[in-house]
Amino acid sequence: DSLYSIVQMPKGIPVATFAIGEAGAANAALHVIATLAVNDAALANKLSSFRAAQTEKARAMNLPGHS
Repeated sequence: DSLYSIVQMPKGIPVATFAIGEAGAANAALHVIATLAVNDAALANKLSSFRAAQTEKARAMNLPGHS
């Protein structure tokens, strides 16, 4: 019922829904930072650097079945 009430919000009532636990908390924080970065160049630069580092980290992963 709780999830249903979140996904059925009417137009004009924006809702951001994230996972429970550490991953959800991290994603919620990144969502807030991205929102604030719209009007804060320094924060936007830090977020861009973080995202670039995350991209490189993912590309460097050695996944089974992929070379």
